[in-house]
Amino acid sequence: MALLIALALFVAQAINFGLVLRDRAQFRLEQATRPVAVRIADALDREVQGKRALAPDRGRVRRLPVDPIAATPAERHPEVATELRRQLAELGIRVGRIDTGLRTGDLDAPPGPRPERFRDPPSFETLLIAIEQPGRGWLTIVAPWPRPEKRIFWALVGQTLILYIVVLLPVLWAVRRMLRPLRDLTRAAEQFRPGAQPVPLSAEGPEDVAALITAFHRLSLRVSGMLDEKDRMLGAIGHDLRTPLAALRVRIESVEDETDRQRMAETIAEMNRTLDDILSLARLGRPSEPRIEVDLGALVDAVVEDFRDLGAPVDYVEGNRVTLRLRPSLMRRAVRNLIENAVKYGVSATVRIAPAGGQVAILVEDRGPGIPADRLEDVFDPFTRLEHSRNRDTGGIGLGLALARAIANEAGGEVTLANRPDGGLVATIILPR
Repeated sequence: MALLIALALFVAQAINFGLVLRDRAQFRLEQATRPVAVRIADALDREVQGKRALAPDRGRVRRLPVDPIAATPAERHPEVATELRRQLAELGIRVGRIDTGLRTGDLDAPPGPRPERFRDPPSFETLLIAIEQPGRGWLTIVAPWPRPEKRIFWALVGQTLILYIVVLLPVLWAVRRMLRPLRDLTRAAEQFRPGAQPVPLSAEGPEDVAALITAFHRLSLRVSGMLDEKDRMLGAIGHDLRTPLAALRVRIESVEDETDRQRMAETIAEMNRTLDDILSLARLGRPSEPRIEVDLGALVDAVVEDFRDLGAPVDYVEGNRVTLRLRPSLMRRAVRNLIENAVKYGVSATVRIAPAGGQVAILVEDRGPGIPADRLEDVFDPFTRLEHSRNRDTGGIGLGLALARAIANEAGGEVTLANRPDGGLVATIILPR
């Protein structure tokens, strides 16, 4: 806004400057030509009345047989000739060509070659004017030519600076005062975290801005209240679903067939894992676990050991010790989900940590068939599976990668998938250090 006002002031002053210069140029032109036209008309009138004939060597208006300016390199001013022709026509004097030439010299010096005494440059300029009278020669006259005034330029510059000080500075102060509440509101919106203590904002500034701040405060309270209600509802759902699942787990112990009992137990365990994934994904925006300093290598190694205890072919390539500030339980969940995918679809998994500059990457590589390049992003959508049969032996319900990416995003990182050149897939968790 301030920039637009400054630009508008500059344009207005530029237009004003142009108009002043045009008026000054017109005034200087009239100042130079009007006395000339009057003197020529007076000299011709006296000549007609026989009072004084025009001579080539005396008088302010002289008559010469040829144009004395034509052979000189003097600076021409055609605008003077045009204006002088118009003024002479108003006085009833018709003339032929009009020639002009600017020189430095004395007003009393005759046109043509200059004597030795005029060769030292004086401090003013004169305009030589030659007017043709067809059949009667040329009338010559010398007129003063005012130099352009630098004082006008500096006066306009000073006027512009005064305008900027008088107009722009108060506007800048007012705009800054008006925008400060908006900046505070923007900062509060960026720092808003559900469940966190809201940033105190005072409803100040213009009426519309104050109303906006009040509306934002009410909105943040409503959002926090809705999320609290959602957490309570999820807790109730989790409790209500886990209770019958636990009862089922007890009841299947009475099933005599070992195979049927094992399958039922696996189904109940899968339902529990699915419930955990859904609840974790829904609660991710409001984690209850604080961030702490964690040895990332030890965390990943512990997850790998859990898989090894279950007989899964998972290897961990140890590297440099890396310490990050994160939520350990959530990060274990993300790493575990990637390793589960690698074991299910790629037979085996190799896990390693690769620090690089301001980031650290957790890479999970497998030897499976990989994923078509055009589907690498689709698998991050919740409940999306490339294998559409929903067979439990070929994967879960499609929440593992979505949950892993959500956890990484919450930590300020990202999860990416890429097909390996020698076969298989590499899933990478990239975290800021």
